[in-house]
Amino acid sequence: MKIQFRPMLWPSIFSIITFIILCSFGTWQVKRLYWKEALIQRYITESQSKPITNLSEFSKSKIKEFRAVEISGKFLHNNEIYITGKTYEGNAGFHVVTPFKMENNKIVLINRGWVSEGYKNPNKRRFSLAKGKVKLKGIIRYPQKKGYFVPDNDGVNGFWFTIIPNQIFNFIKINTEFIVNDFYIDALRLGKKITLPIGVDGKPNLRNQHLSYAITWYGLALSLLFVYFSYHVSSGRLIFKKIKRDG
Repeated sequence: MKIQFRPMLWPSIFSIITFIILCSFGTWQVKRLYWKEALIQRYITESQSKPITNLSEFSKSKIKEFRAVEISGKFLHNNEIYITGKTYEGNAGFHVVTPFKMENNKIVLINRGWVSEGYKNPNKRRFSLAKGKVKLKGIIRYPQKKGYFVPDNDGVNGFWFTIIPNQIFNFIKINTEFIVNDFYIDALRLGKKITLPIGVDGKPNLRNQHLSYAITWYGLALSLLFVYFSYHVSSGRLIFKKIKRDG
């Protein structure tokens, strides 16, 4: 088989650059896949560990994310805020984030869970406003990082998109030496009965579609090669000839 190939200059340059970019995106998604799988495994390990009950543990420089905790204290319901754009089983709503004063007087933010638009107003869900001392089980979460396409928090107009403790505490004017800025806590849903706000169930809810993304990018790279060589074949610049042998 003899191959005659006369590549066109600019289509070749464009195809080479694009092919490298597509493969780079695919490789990046593979790396993200391994990172996300490790993160999910860490969530399972830490969340199912023995919960932290000693409040002195919170004074340490670094508490592992996803660590289970069990604390007692009092909700400061008058200062709750609402994280917009959250869904539960396909229904739009909000996450209710409320300051929680622990027994050592430190105040930490609790993501209590999901409520629908109709129950955003606390006056319509007075049954959810636990009074007095309560015992809470939850999972440590680090402050969220704003995504590239996520708007900035706008507390004045009531638009919150990311849980960043220091921003929230500054807005609700809780500025004391006792506030916790290093993390917040996702409240766990307890029992089979679902009540508002609907907390997390303790299972990893971390989106992991990196494998499909990687396949997509690599697939596009292969499609580019197919189009590139097909074009050269149709234009007579890529020819496959059988070699005739004498005798």
